[in-house]
Order: sequence, then C-alpha cells, then structure tokens
Amino acid sequence: MKKLLSLFLVFIIFISISFSEISKELLEKAKNGDPEAQYEVGDEYAEEKNYKKAFEWYKKAAEQGYARAQYNFGVMYEQGPGTLKDYKKAVKWYKKAAEQGYAQAQYNLGVMYSQGQGTLKDYKKALKWYQKAAKQGLAIAQYNLGVMYYNGYGTLKDKSKAKYWIKKTYENPDGSSKTKNDAKEFWEEWELWKY
Repeated sequence: MKKLLSLFLVFIIFISISFSEISKELLEKAKNGDPEAQYEVGDEYAEEKNYKKAFEWYKKAAEQGYARAQYNFGVMYEQGPGTLKDYKKAVKWYKKAAEQGYAQAQYNLGVMYSQGQGTLKDYKKALKWYQKAAKQGLAIAQYNLGVMYYNGYGTLKDKSKAKYWIKKTYENPDGSSKTKNDAKEFWEEWELWKY
C-alpha cells in the first residue's frame, strides 16, 4: 500500500512539474510577443476569474490582429469583466474579428447592430453579419437570420428563406438545445412548413 501511495505521489509531482513547465513556456512565448500564446494566457487568467489580467493579455493579442483575442476583447468590453462596459469598443473589436471570418464575432456584431448597442440600430448590417455567421454553420446566427427573413428586418419578408434557415437551425448538430427548441417553437407557431 505504501508503494502504491508513493508511486501516486511521484506521479502527481511529475504532473505538477510538467504543468508548471508548460505554463512557464507558454508565458515566455506570450512575453516574447506570440499572439496565440498571449491569447492562451488570457484564457488561463479568465478561467481563474482574474479578468483584469485576462483583459491585458487579450489586448496584446488583439492588437496584433489575432481574431479569437479580438472577439474575447470585444466580449469583455460588452459584458464588463476586467474593464468598464463600452459597447462602442465592443463593436470595434467584434468588427475586426468578424472581418477575419470569425463566426462568433460576426454573430455578436449582428446582435449589436440589431439592438443598437454601441452603434446605430441597423437591420441591414445585422442581416449581413448574421448571414456570414450562418453560412459558417453557427446555429444561433441561422436562427436569427430566419427570424429576420420572417419579419422582414433589413430585407423584404421572405418566408421561404425563413423556413430554410429555421430548419437549418433545428437540424444543426452543433446547435444548443435552447436554440434548437426556439427554432422548433418558431417553426410550429408560424407554421413554416407551409412555405
């Protein structure tokens, strides 16, 4: 039993040392300006709920054009952890990531335009960004796009396109159960099978 306990302790120490070496290596890369490493360090701090440090590291990577960091930087400005809320800055950083094709940033930018947060309300621009994210398979963007077509926000009403996108949402294997349920309810309530 003592041998087993000793082996277990050695294993735990080995894992701890390996983890700290990886963290030191990652931190070294980040300090040397590697944007992916800076992003990952930001993620580690965010997981530890040290949002001020996460904000600092995301900023370094975002300013170098790293799309995932630009998106997270936008989220921090939108939601406020680690900094004061600033919707205009959130829009700025979402747009930078969205223009690089980052689907979640495209979706969030669409939301900002559709709600008029940090920018003027603009359904045409919201529609544009939802389309880009939806075409990449982001279920929540597919759902919002279907709703936009159904209601004629930023476009002419088109129930056929609404049907297409709502159905894609429901069938999307990557969609959350909430998004799929919303799509199913929308499908049934508005009888989209008729179009």
